[in-house]
Amino acid sequence: MKKSLLLASLIAAMALAACGKKEEQAAATAASEVASAASEVAVAASAAVDAASAAASEVAAAASEVASAASN
Repeated sequence: MKKSLLLASLIAAMALAACGKKEEQAAATAASEVASAASEVAVAASAAVDAASAAASEVAAAASEVASAASN
């Protein structure tokens, strides 16, 4: 009787421990996916800033040309 109770207790403990590992792994996977998505957003934001900066430079150059042409 004691052996079967000990065996049942060990099996229950292992089953409960395995359940906790799945949740931790799922949380780690979700955190990794969130970090990856945040990294992609940061790269896209950086590209947008670079594009806006280039456009602003082009507008400034065009404005300078217009001002130069108007003064002639």
